[in-house]
Amino acid sequence: MSDLSLLVFVGPSIDWWALLPQMILLGAALLILLVSALAPQRTSSGFATVTTLCAAVTAYIVALGLWNDVQTKGPSASIASALGVDGFSIFFTILTLTALVATALIAHSYLDREGIDPPEFHALLLCSAAGAIVMASANDLIVMFLGLEALSIGLYVMIAMHARRPEARESAMKYFVLGAFSSTFLLYGIALIYGSTGSTNLVHVRDYLGVVVFRDQHLLMAGMALLLVGFSFKVAAAPFHFWAPDVYQGAPSPVTAWMASIAKAAGFAAFLRVFFGAFSTHNADWSPVVAVLAFLTLVIGAVMAILQTDVKRMLAFSSISHAGYVLVAVQSTAEHGTSAALFYLFTYTFMVLGSFAIIGAMGADGEHPLDRYVGLGRSRPVLAMAFTILLLAQAGIPLTSGFVGKFQVIAAAVEHGSYLLAAVAMVSAVIGAFMYLRIVMTMYVVDDGTEGPSPTLHWTVAIVIIGTVGFTLLIGIVPQFLIEFAENAVPVLIRG
Repeated sequence: MSDLSLLVFVGPSIDWWALLPQMILLGAALLILLVSALAPQRTSSGFATVTTLCAAVTAYIVALGLWNDVQTKGPSASIASALGVDGFSIFFTILTLTALVATALIAHSYLDREGIDPPEFHALLLCSAAGAIVMASANDLIVMFLGLEALSIGLYVMIAMHARRPEARESAMKYFVLGAFSSTFLLYGIALIYGSTGSTNLVHVRDYLGVVVFRDQHLLMAGMALLLVGFSFKVAAAPFHFWAPDVYQGAPSPVTAWMASIAKAAGFAAFLRVFFGAFSTHNADWSPVVAVLAFLTLVIGAVMAILQTDVKRMLAFSSISHAGYVLVAVQSTAEHGTSAALFYLFTYTFMVLGSFAIIGAMGADGEHPLDRYVGLGRSRPVLAMAFTILLLAQAGIPLTSGFVGKFQVIAAAVEHGSYLLAAVAMVSAVIGAFMYLRIVMTMYVVDDGTEGPSPTLHWTVAIVIIGTVGFTLLIGIVPQFLIEFAENAVPVLIRG
C-alpha cells in the first residue's frame, strides 16, 4: 500500500503559449455557435465575419511572437513532443491565418447571396483552419491524423451547405467517400510505421531509423508507401487526383478557394514533415517514387486543363499541375528543395485565392462556362486586368511570384540532378500557359456581340483581389524576403 502511494501520475508538459493560435480559432468558433444559438435573430453575417477576422488577426500576432521565440531561443515542443514549435509550423500557421482572412472576406457577401448560414460556415472554417495548423505542427503521426480529420470534416460540411444545388451535395459525398478511403491508407501506414519503429513520434522515428540497420525493411517500406498514397490523395497528386475536378466544380467558390489553397498546403506540410523530417535517412527509397508522381501530376494536370470548357474545372486541373511543381521540389530531398516548396505554396495560395474570389463574384454559383467571361475586358476592365495578372502568374510569366516560384522549383530539381524532371516541368508550364491565355483571350479578344458581363463586386471581395494581386506583383519584383522566410523555416524542421 505504501508503494502504491508513492506512485504519482506526471502529466506531459504543456506550453500553452505555443497552443494559443489553435485555441483562439476554436474559441472563436465556439463563440459564433453560442451567440447564434442564443440569439439567432441578432446573429448576422457581419458578426460571424468580424469574429473570424478578429480571431485570425489575434492568432497572427501570437504566431509572430512564436516566430521571434524560435529564431532567438530555438525550436521546442509541447504536449510530450506531440506538437512541434519550430519555424516550419509557424510558417504554415501564418499562411493558414492569411488564407483564413481572405476566405472569410470572400465568403461574406457570397453566403448572403447564395442563402448559406453564415455562423455555421464560419465556425466550420475556423475549426478547419485549426486542423490545418495542427497538421503542420504535429510531431506525432496520430496527432497529424487528428488534425487532418478536423480539416477534412469541416470541408465535407462546408461543401454540402449549398442546399439549393444538388451538385454541392454530390461533391461533398464524393469528397467524403474518397477522403475516408485515403484516411484508411494513412491509418494503415501509421500502424506499419509503428510496428517497424516502435513509435509514432516523428523525432523518435527519425532517430530510430538513423541508428538501426534493418535486416528486412518490407514492413517499413510498406508503411512509407501507404503514407505516400494517403498524402497523394490529400494534395490531389496524379494518379490520385480523380476527385478534385468534380469536387472543385461543385463546391461553393469560397470553399473551393480554401480547398485549393490551405487544404493542399496542409497536406504538403504533413507530407514534408513526415518524409523530409522523419524519413530523411531513407530518401533514396522514396525520392524516386515522388519523382514519378511529380512527372504524372505535371503532365496530367497541364494536358487535362486545356481540354476543359468550365473555368472552375480548368483551375482544378491547374491546381493538380501546381501540386506537381511542389512535388518536383520535394523529390530533391535537400534544404533548397524544401524551401522552394514552401515558397511555391505560399505564393500559389495568394494566386488561387484571388482567382476564386473573381470566379465567385461572377454571379450565381454553378457551372462557370468559358463563355461567361466573354467581353469582361470591356465591361469590367479593372477586374479583367486583375484576373489576367493572377492567371499569368500561375502560368509563370516574369515579374510575377509564379515565375520566381517555378524558377526556385526547377533550380532545386537541377541541383539534385533531376534534369529530365526539370525539363518536363518547363514543358508543362508551356502547355499550361495555353489554358491561362485561353481565358485571357476570351475576356479581351472574343466578341459575341453582347455587352459583356458586369458582376457586382462587394468591397470585401475587392480587398482580397487587390491584396492578392499586389502581393503577386510584389513578390515577382522583390522576392528575397519571402525566400529568406522559407529558408529560415527549413533548418529547424531538420533538427526537430
